[in-house]
Amino acid sequence: MIEDNMRAVAPRAGVEWPTIALIGLVYSAWLGLTWFHDAIALPLWLIAAALCGTLWGSLQHEIMHGHPTRSRALNEGLATPPLWLWLPYERYRQTHLCHHRDERLTDPLDDPESRYWRGEDWQKLSRLERGLVTAQSTLAGRLLIGPFWSIAMFWRDEGRAILIGEPKRLRIWLWHGVWVALALWWIIAICGLPFWQYALGFALAPTAITFIRSFAEHRACDEIEKRTAIIENSWILGPLFLFNNLHFVHHRHPGLPWYRLPAVYQQHREDFLRANDGLVYQGYGEIFRRYLVRAHDSTCHPTGRALFRNGALPTNPRAPPNDIVADDAAGTRLATR
Repeated sequence: MIEDNMRAVAPRAGVEWPTIALIGLVYSAWLGLTWFHDAIALPLWLIAAALCGTLWGSLQHEIMHGHPTRSRALNEGLATPPLWLWLPYERYRQTHLCHHRDERLTDPLDDPESRYWRGEDWQKLSRLERGLVTAQSTLAGRLLIGPFWSIAMFWRDEGRAILIGEPKRLRIWLWHGVWVALALWWIIAICGLPFWQYALGFALAPTAITFIRSFAEHRACDEIEKRTAIIENSWILGPLFLFNNLHFVHHRHPGLPWYRLPAVYQQHREDFLRANDGLVYQGYGEIFRRYLVRAHDSTCHPTGRALFRNGALPTNPRAPPNDIVADDAAGTRLATR
């Protein structure tokens, strides 16, 4: 039903000017916040940097889905500068597009953004590791521990991949290193901005804010369509996340630009809610009230692995990849977006 109705939606523009304007705004804000950091009170600077960095993360997500132009090279050029420092855009692109294989959503191995564990992997964790993972099943734990845990685990997995001799991964990190060196030259050598201040404002804080969005986006369920949530009535964080709070709509139509998501959702709201079995929250305030100190779900996947559409479980340690980025994305958890 939804797919039939979506045929009437106008085709995507060749150049999406609202997105271009936002990219220009974020770059301008980044330059201004780094250059004029001495003229801004530290608390205000940190708030502005966190908002700018979060919007930048949302724009990177938008760009990897084919926006704002039809030129992949131009789009990737716009998204590559590492404002967050710790995350290479190309690795984010690879893992996130792998996450969009909806049949594998929430799978502990096949979904790079899954927060679930297999029982056998859970048993291998130390008591401290289990405590840290369990704490992150609450929103408070995800915000306080999640950025440090996710960055450390991501770097660990990437380092292991490079050490075993994956040349593609090494090339990505070498190119990322060049960009990071240029960014740090501007931040520290030219602007005189302390590294700790930049890291807190433009890396850790945006990562934590992004975790508010991703915290309750998915849940384990046998039926694929019931694995993705919708957060309505988000008038502040929704625009900051470029309306990716309407997450089920995004997974159904990942090529739809951010500024059209609300209208499409309102037009077909009943169809979307019927399709995802009414997995909807009334704003992020509800998520804070329900899950700030209470677990959103279990740490271990209820069936060990996500079921396929035919109801079968994977028979191999890792299900066969079915898209071009799956091999590059394999082996890395990126539970940020």
